[in-house]
Amino acid sequence: MEDKTYTFCLSKDINLPVHVKIDGLEGIKPPVALTKTLEESRIRQIGSNTSPISDLFVTVQLFANCKPLTAPVRTTVKNPKTGRRWNEWLELPISYAQLPVTAQLAITVWDIAGSRQLIPYGGTTVQLFEDKDYTLKRGRHSLYLWLDREADGMSNTTTPNSVAGQQDSLESRLKRNEFNETTRVAWYDTLAFRQLEIENQKERAKALMSEHSLVVEFPKFDFPVLFADYTYIATDEIAENVQSEELISEQYAVVTVYDPDASRENVEETKHRKLLRSHRNMLDKELKPNPRTRDELNEILNYPPVQELTAENKNLIWRFRYYLTRDKRALTKFVKSIAWDDAREARQGTELLTKWIEIDVDDALELLGPSFKNPAVRSYAVDRLRKADDDELQLYLLQLVQALKFDKVGNGYGKKSSLARFLEGRAAKSEILGNSFYWFVTVEAEDERGTSRRLYKSVLSDFRSTLAGMPDGSARLRTLERQMKFIVTFARLAREIRFSKESRPKKIDSLRKFLSDPKQELLNFDPLPLPLEATVNVVGVVPEESSVFKSSLLPLRISFKTEEGGTYQIVFKNGDDLRQDQLVMQIISLMDKLLRKENLDLKLTPYKILATGPMDGSMQFIPSTSLAAALGEYHSILAFLKEHNPDANAPLGVKAEAMDTFVKSCAGYCVITYLLGVGDRHLDNLLICPDGHFFHADFGYILGRDPKPFAPLMKLPIQIVEGMGGETSEHYQKFRNYCFTAYTTLRKSANLILNLFALMVDANIPDIKIEPDKAVLKVKEKFCLDMSEEEAIVHFQTLINDSVSAFFPMVIDRLHNFAQYWRA
Repeated sequence: MEDKTYTFCLSKDINLPVHVKIDGLEGIKPPVALTKTLEESRIRQIGSNTSPISDLFVTVQLFANCKPLTAPVRTTVKNPKTGRRWNEWLELPISYAQLPVTAQLAITVWDIAGSRQLIPYGGTTVQLFEDKDYTLKRGRHSLYLWLDREADGMSNTTTPNSVAGQQDSLESRLKRNEFNETTRVAWYDTLAFRQLEIENQKERAKALMSEHSLVVEFPKFDFPVLFADYTYIATDEIAENVQSEELISEQYAVVTVYDPDASRENVEETKHRKLLRSHRNMLDKELKPNPRTRDELNEILNYPPVQELTAENKNLIWRFRYYLTRDKRALTKFVKSIAWDDAREARQGTELLTKWIEIDVDDALELLGPSFKNPAVRSYAVDRLRKADDDELQLYLLQLVQALKFDKVGNGYGKKSSLARFLEGRAAKSEILGNSFYWFVTVEAEDERGTSRRLYKSVLSDFRSTLAGMPDGSARLRTLERQMKFIVTFARLAREIRFSKESRPKKIDSLRKFLSDPKQELLNFDPLPLPLEATVNVVGVVPEESSVFKSSLLPLRISFKTEEGGTYQIVFKNGDDLRQDQLVMQIISLMDKLLRKENLDLKLTPYKILATGPMDGSMQFIPSTSLAAALGEYHSILAFLKEHNPDANAPLGVKAEAMDTFVKSCAGYCVITYLLGVGDRHLDNLLICPDGHFFHADFGYILGRDPKPFAPLMKLPIQIVEGMGGETSEHYQKFRNYCFTAYTTLRKSANLILNLFALMVDANIPDIKIEPDKAVLKVKEKFCLDMSEEEAIVHFQTLINDSVSAFFPMVIDRLHNFAQYWRA
């Protein structure tokens, strides 16, 4: 056999600066409509809108891991007479040796509008190293240009490059010839050049009428350039002979070169898997595990959703797949074990889904997550959801709307996904479900920062069409339109009051005057379901009971008259994204139902929150007092409870019912806020009602984030313990027992809660967006699933003791009170 060698060089050995040549721009921008040009003077100033050839220039900036590595470099501005051909090499202030493997160029073509104003004509982002073999790009490339966008260098860039036109075999051969990778054949190459020129002329003609592309060129080195970098590590063999880690790094430099085969299929593992999963082996249907294997299977089935399965785990699940069809816990693990790129295995796996015992809703939610792409699997999960009633669907509706992002068909141009059809159909049949669905989708469709606006606009349009076909569809559509007008009115009012320079008393007068104005038609109107809570029909506002809060965004407190003759108060905020608070309150409502299901009523107060836009929303107003205000007036929580619930015969002078409510609600929120990692807890966002109900507000920090240093894992102020009578009182002992019971109860539903968070990884939730890949893991960590129930109780007991005895949070609370005083 002829010995073939592969010659290459390493990027770390090239100390030359990075170069890229900007050749030219292909494509003509479609003309702007004359009416739009007349309406917006700014459009008339953009050169490319008034002339097919305009003054343009190009900037190039290097990024890696979402961070810029260099300042942008730019070409000269091209005069219209010379067309859009730069033919200019740009040099970046960084060498090839310094490039990370994730390096990519953000290339933006800039247009000039008016005096010294730059407008992006289009942008594209291109990686410097190939994904398949980590070799440096070389030669000429035609990059897709995203019109009217500035190129971004993010890892999940919104301006990815793609080749304009298809490279046929002729062009591929010419490229290989150019780099001496094939034997040259003169007569064939001449024909290839001629044919390629004809095809390129056709492609250019198409590009001029449709797509835009930017032609760039990378340097052509004598050999392929393979990415390589230095890492200094201590191998086991070196560590045996060297005691100091510093000596290891100084004397033994181990170079790690990226292996192109690392990202490719492992042929040996694939063959091993296929041998174990022989499609001709029909004995698997009768196969049953022995006691030892049964224990191994049970251990795997008890894994939380976020835990990865090893190859051995997957093979074991596959081997006993027929036996496991009677265990509902095993389905999600079985789906993870299928090699979906193997057509026969995928077909056998989907056939077996229909024979499985009915799974729980939490497992169905997991199958709708981002890890499961197969349409058959997702349709199976939707079929399970069809059996859930409206109340159960309402609990998970927020996550199900987010799950639409993970449907391949839902994000593309093909038919509608099964999940979208299901949600639209169920929402059209139920007024309560339809109200929530409409607002959840509307917020996503209006969010300019979101990447799935087009998807949600399509879903919203389809929902309206489905609703129009219902017997009461016209009336419900009019109701939704009235709700939207209602929200727009209050958003505009809240914005005007927020930016007004008047004093707060005058702002309150302005609010009441606006609500009382007959022209606004708010004093009395036909019954309208509140967007916040569709079961409540309001018929007018109560201006004298409405007010403006003192906080920085000056939210409005609006009092409504209900159809039954009562009142319902809401807080309307503008300038704040309430989706994170909405998520937290949804999880609290769910946990409350889970606890009640186990006959544990902890007197929680899951008030309603609804984001009606990316930067506005409303929440239910619960008459209450902050702990800071209660302590300021009554000097202790116990005195506050005595004042509102006196009972001379009770041990602490407080009615037994009020003290029981206080103790239970403190325990419930103590557990829930710990599990959700709620931060920024101070005495101003801990609230108490006259009847003893205690609850939390303001969830701007979750999943362990906290603006204060050295924040404890659990926030249990000593003032709350003193309100129960101190650490030696029987009420405090009851509080601890309620905490332990609630914690162990919620741990049983950990999979459900983790699956709900997994469906929110792509939502525009600030504290999830920071580290979306770690959000679910942070919640999982709080459940301590690797501990037994007794160990978990001991762990939680330690948290309570540490929180009560913590000194630093008390100092922070004092500083916060001083800050609030001076701010007031």
